[in-house]
Amino acid sequence: MHDTQQASAEHFIDTEPYYLSSADEVALFEAAFTARLPAMLKGPTGCGKTRFVEYMAWRLKRPLIAVSCHEDLFASDLVGRFLLRNDQTVWTDGPLTAAVRMGAICYLDEVVEARKDTTVVIHPLTDNRRLLSIDKKGEVIRAHPDFMMVISFNPGYQSVLKDLKQSTRQRFVGLVFDYPEADKEAAIVAREGGIDPALASRLVALAAKIRNIREHGLTEGASTRLLIYAAQLIHGGIAPARACRTAICQPLTDDERLLETLEELISDIF
Repeated sequence: MHDTQQASAEHFIDTEPYYLSSADEVALFEAAFTARLPAMLKGPTGCGKTRFVEYMAWRLKRPLIAVSCHEDLFASDLVGRFLLRNDQTVWTDGPLTAAVRMGAICYLDEVVEARKDTTVVIHPLTDNRRLLSIDKKGEVIRAHPDFMMVISFNPGYQSVLKDLKQSTRQRFVGLVFDYPEADKEAAIVAREGGIDPALASRLVALAAKIRNIREHGLTEGASTRLLIYAAQLIHGGIAPARACRTAICQPLTDDERLLETLEELISDIF
């Protein structure tokens, strides 16, 4: 037996996460939540999708259960499994089942990394049925009225083998994210990294140059997250150029020629 799961303090975000909206994404997400529509967040790595979901969970006063998807994520990792405990077989809910029972926002981050047969389990939850089937228990759960499914992925970093199938995509409303405008990104980097705005603006200028050379071999542009890492190193006493090499260049590539190009960009700005 398993009683209806109650949200505990660990599932709620007590302190308002710092988030600067760039368009109408807050209003769109609230409208989707009100209409009980699942949401799909599309955008590059490190542009603030996860922070946005945390902010919306705080704003809507809903518990949040987040799952980082990977290629070894099985359906049972989401739904739950029987475990042996004190010589007894006990059912333990997975994060998806827990969210469905308690009316949480369930956030599957980088969903395209998960196994194809795993993502199928969310299909009945993302249409008018809003049901979760637990085959191992012979149980079908109707989602709590406040349950919301949210997924995210980076459409610019996927192969044919790691694309989101149309049968999944067309169950969601889509919110598009990108790196913030320069002034907003500088404000984010300054606050989150603990550096002055002028220095943050130089980091953002560096990121803009790096993003412009993506066509020349870089798989990803410099994310806002990496800029914050560089800012935090600078705040800790590391010279700006060295911080940029460590927090931005090295994570982006191992290619010697690209590293030389990035080094030139750093020298131009710092």
